[in-house]
Amino acid sequence: MKLLVYGAGVLGSLFSARLHEAGHDVSLLARGERLAALRRHGGVRLAEENSPVVRLVPVPVVEHPAGGYDLIAVLVRTHQTDAVLESLAGSEGDVLFLLNWAAGAEPLGAVIGHERVLLGFPTAAGTMDGDVVRYRAANFLTRRVVMPIGEPDGRTTPRLERIVEAFRTTGINARPEPRMDAWLKTHAAFEVPLGQAVHAAGGPAALADDPDAVRGMLHLIRQNLATMPTPPVPRGFAALRTLPEGLLVALLRRFLRSPTAAHSALNNTSPAEKAELDRLAEQMRAYAKVR
Repeated sequence: MKLLVYGAGVLGSLFSARLHEAGHDVSLLARGERLAALRRHGGVRLAEENSPVVRLVPVPVVEHPAGGYDLIAVLVRTHQTDAVLESLAGSEGDVLFLLNWAAGAEPLGAVIGHERVLLGFPTAAGTMDGDVVRYRAANFLTRRVVMPIGEPDGRTTPRLERIVEAFRTTGINARPEPRMDAWLKTHAAFEVPLGQAVHAAGGPAALADDPDAVRGMLHLIRQNLATMPTPPVPRGFAALRTLPEGLLVALLRRFLRSPTAAHSALNNTSPAEKAELDRLAEQMRAYAKVR
């Protein structure tokens, strides 16, 4: 397939680099200062966590989506999606939205065509250090984390199988997910209180030091999960409703102090991060109101 990764932040850069290294025909769409940096260096610069070793992956970079793509993978923030939809409305090819999104496939398909839409969520993580993307080194546990991708109607189609296989060639544990919309809503039910609490505290480690704030965050997560008409997806999220509060608070505080939290978007308390959480919370409120 001819691929376009739309969005050159941490995740878009990581995914395009992995696809390029796996031999795929992939381009990375960037804008502004990020575009200038990528062109200046001749590709994506990557480094493992705090390693001084930086490697360059020569991913071709474009400023505007051209024609002829078999798949466009969109990796942008939730509040940036409207602008992306506008730019893709007149193009062709399937579009896989890999982002925080709790509004379902309908508003996406209404702009670009319902037949083009696929939903998913990226499970990689990292941080931006200047123009270098720093990511956590893969290990036994991270390799087992599943990246879900699904058709809006839950079918396993030939195109879904092709897309999953393309990502699996990069070492990403992609899998078809028949309940992708429920998966995204479950994740939003968890992500919004977590992200807002981290932002208010000033970072994941600071939140871990405030058990009362973690306890309040857990209450909001439980309220969100209770509004869902179906069981959480993945099923493991049901533990957030059933396990003792004290145990969950302890586990959440441990996670917030972990390298996984440190090398993830949770460690980003920028205005853009807050804007994304606000848009995602708005989608959750609209969903609860409809119910």
